[in-house]
Amino acid sequence: MMELCALFPPEWLRDKAKETGLIKRERKIDPIYIFWSLSIGYGVFLQRTLAALKRDYERFSKQILSDSSWYYRFTPELVAFLRECVVRGVEYSAQEPGRTLSDRLSPFEDVLIQDSTIVRLHSKLAKIWPATRSRKVAAGVKVSVLTSAVACGPKSVALFSENTNDIKTLRIGPWIKDRILLIDLGFYKYQMFTRIKENGGYFVSRLKSNANPLIIETHRTCRGRSIDVRGKHLQDVLKDLKRQVLDVEVEVNFNRRAYRGKEKKDIERFRLVAIYNEDEDKYHLYVTNISPELLEPEEVARLYGARWEVEILFKELKSRYALDMVPTSNPQVIEAMIWIAILTLIISRKIYKVVRALNPEVKMARFTTLRWSNIFTENASSLLAGVLQHMGLETSLKTSLEFSMSEAVDPHVNRKRFTEEWWA
Repeated sequence: MMELCALFPPEWLRDKAKETGLIKRERKIDPIYIFWSLSIGYGVFLQRTLAALKRDYERFSKQILSDSSWYYRFTPELVAFLRECVVRGVEYSAQEPGRTLSDRLSPFEDVLIQDSTIVRLHSKLAKIWPATRSRKVAAGVKVSVLTSAVACGPKSVALFSENTNDIKTLRIGPWIKDRILLIDLGFYKYQMFTRIKENGGYFVSRLKSNANPLIIETHRTCRGRSIDVRGKHLQDVLKDLKRQVLDVEVEVNFNRRAYRGKEKKDIERFRLVAIYNEDEDKYHLYVTNISPELLEPEEVARLYGARWEVEILFKELKSRYALDMVPTSNPQVIEAMIWIAILTLIISRKIYKVVRALNPEVKMARFTTLRWSNIFTENASSLLAGVLQHMGLETSLKTSLEFSMSEAVDPHVNRKRFTEEWWA
């Protein structure tokens, strides 16, 4: 529990609640209790409705709330507060490596994976978060996540409307230096690859099927009567290749970002790797700027396969932490629930690191994050009680019954019930 309180200290939560305007006066709503009730209570399906969350909050905080004082907390101020908590959780996690890179990746500081997942919303929100290529009115939020292999969790999270182009969800800067970025075809742009290279970073991407770069140099010589590919375009030689592996340097032409309405043409060199897949009877093609001295062609292909890590993260968010459970058309509630799901993931991964540190003899390959998420959700109720108890708050059976009784009373005092005339 000490580790979780260090991740989100009570003093920090109170200060940030005041800073974001969530709490203007100290009354019945305590930011510490509301934070933990939301991030663990809702995030792991313990309570799926706002009414159930309210009851959970009352039981732990020992405060009776009116419906309005609870529901009106789901405001832009709560969204800002939760977003700041996510930022802190991400930054704190980055300072505590959960994994170490292998010897083959020792020249690099980290392996990062960028991707997005879509959360479907009520059609009433189509003007705020318009969907992509829909035949009818639809809405969706694109949750963009940059995942760190070393931190074993998200490095950054941002929300966009579904129709936002993937390329606009990722900004390349000095942070990429000495790190490898694994990206899919949604981010395929030579301009972006060049920015990564210019900032001292590295990338691996699949090559677009219609790409036709000029081959200017080979990194691997083939024995026998192999065709000479130098000076030829990829599509002109690909159909005649008989070799298992093609490792070459290619040249591409592209337009720089427009400046004052003008685009400057440029030329850049990248490494192209082609690995023949016998099952599919075709080549899998990758483009990168990692030199052959650092990684072999087969290693480049296997490293790109590590992109599956982010798919597991999205599966964990949706199947375990309620990211796909947004049964409302209230924009503030939707944003709050998305940030709550991310917070639950951060808390889960924090405990995952602690458990792994206590069991160093267990191999990482056997200690999967998806399997851990099952254990986390099963024990979330005890975890929530333990965190609050660590902060000096305990609930007894008498207290639970008192608040259960108060919530069981129907607030509609003038409503008539058909049983009243027959029994009481």
